[in-house]
Amino acid sequence: MGTLTILLKHSSTYKSLTKCTNIFLLFPLSKKQHSIYSLHFHQRPLCHGCSLSMNGCRKGHSREPVGTIKTQTLEPVATTSMALYSLKMAISKMKSEPQFRSSSGIVRLQVSIEEEEVEAIDWLHSQNHLLLPRCFFSGREHNSFDSNGRSLVSVAGVGSAVFFCQPHPFSYWDWVSIRRFLSESCPLIRAYGAIRFDAKAKLSVEWLPFGSFYFMIPQVEFNELEGGSMLTTTMAWDNTISWSWEDAINALQDTLSKVSASIVRFPKQAPPTLILSSHDIPSKIDWDIAVNRALEMIKTNNSLLTKVVLARSTRVVPTTNIDPLTWLACSTVESENAYQFLLQPPNAPAFIGNTPEQLFHRKWLHITSEALAGTRARGVSMALDRQIELDLLTSPKDDIEFTIVRDTIRRKLEGVCEKVVIKPKKMIRKFPRIQHLFAQLAGRLRSEEDEFEILSSLHPSPAVCGFPTEEAQLLIAKTEVFDRGMYGGPVGWFGGGESEFAVGIRSALVEKDHGALIYAGTGIVEGSNPYLEWDELELKTSQFTKLLKLDLPLRQKVDCK
Repeated sequence: MGTLTILLKHSSTYKSLTKCTNIFLLFPLSKKQHSIYSLHFHQRPLCHGCSLSMNGCRKGHSREPVGTIKTQTLEPVATTSMALYSLKMAISKMKSEPQFRSSSGIVRLQVSIEEEEVEAIDWLHSQNHLLLPRCFFSGREHNSFDSNGRSLVSVAGVGSAVFFCQPHPFSYWDWVSIRRFLSESCPLIRAYGAIRFDAKAKLSVEWLPFGSFYFMIPQVEFNELEGGSMLTTTMAWDNTISWSWEDAINALQDTLSKVSASIVRFPKQAPPTLILSSHDIPSKIDWDIAVNRALEMIKTNNSLLTKVVLARSTRVVPTTNIDPLTWLACSTVESENAYQFLLQPPNAPAFIGNTPEQLFHRKWLHITSEALAGTRARGVSMALDRQIELDLLTSPKDDIEFTIVRDTIRRKLEGVCEKVVIKPKKMIRKFPRIQHLFAQLAGRLRSEEDEFEILSSLHPSPAVCGFPTEEAQLLIAKTEVFDRGMYGGPVGWFGGGESEFAVGIRSALVEKDHGALIYAGTGIVEGSNPYLEWDELELKTSQFTKLLKLDLPLRQKVDCK
């Protein structure tokens, strides 16, 4: 029996990262969860020797901004290895000559790399030997800039200077806990993470390490810029959470000692593999039943329900392990007009995605959001593509679905904005394989404090839940027999003066030795056809399934009922 199993059996509670270096449970588990977690993880690699961190949402901490928030820029260097050396020397000096006397703080050191061209995803892949929490985020529009005016393309991070995770639903005070480590004066100190689709739903074993929400400010971060890159380190401390400046700098040095300075471009293609099994939940038969039941409810005179988004989980298990970064890199061709992300707590699966849907972007008081609904494949010729586009634009069923999404977002923005503008009101947004109906909404917040209200109001979007929200959530809870986890939830980052979140669709949960869970959903409104909706699910999951040899003879297709 593995070490983690023994610890689980003999521990009654787990505080946020106790000083046991081989356990990373972030909150107490029930007796049943103890048992399931033990069975599920006892044969997996543990994070032996991982650097510890602090949970910024731990009870008892101050709600005031931390005492020190600072960014220090070191002299530019030529290569990544030189940047790593420069940071190690600067931190050693900082340790021998303490500069910060405040009881709490966060400090970022950054050094520009001027000659070596490295992509953030290659840097992160070169750290695959580390059993540390990690994250990756690439925005759809590169509208964030460093101190030299270079736009930020992608961010990759390992280790957590501070993380934020709890089993309870993400609250205003959890948002405050994150914001106290952020400042407009240090805009690139950011907390990257995601929130569950439904925090009230029961946590399944594969999603346990993520809690109800999981955010991290990376210890070591690689920033890919247009025309360059930066390697950075961040340390955070707070004596009220029993995590001192000495703890923070020691943990950072430990992480840096394990970071690889040798960066190799890895092949952005999935290796040939056989599929041992593929399981759909729900099965095709159960899907038809669920859609027809939803349609009956929509048509009922006394029902308020006009739309519900039903989803499917597909577990694929290949003969070789799936590398989540390889899958993410292979979907780069899909990433035009899309966000790419990876989030992986310690000793956990990796949540990855390539999503076209923005939840919101805030810059100071200016905020934008998008309505995205209706799906069609791209045509093999320009003429056919145009014909499909016109079909989508004139489809009554898709217009109903799209109008519900757009008008719901508009009403929610109007609740916290002085004025909301919709432009365009309806158009086609094209992606490499699919196309959607699209509208952009913009407004001006009355206060930056309204950011939490926007997040909690816009999520769940009718594009991933339905309308009205309460009725749709109730039907989803009664119908779906799997845990969506963070599929369909907000995924993105909080920063000082700016934040950006996408909707975690077109996503998968990838786990070593256990394959991947691929998620997809489709909106059900009056006029929906269960057979066509199933085809839409297949289209949406194909960005991942196309990487697998599903037609090989060893493949077994099993519908789980």
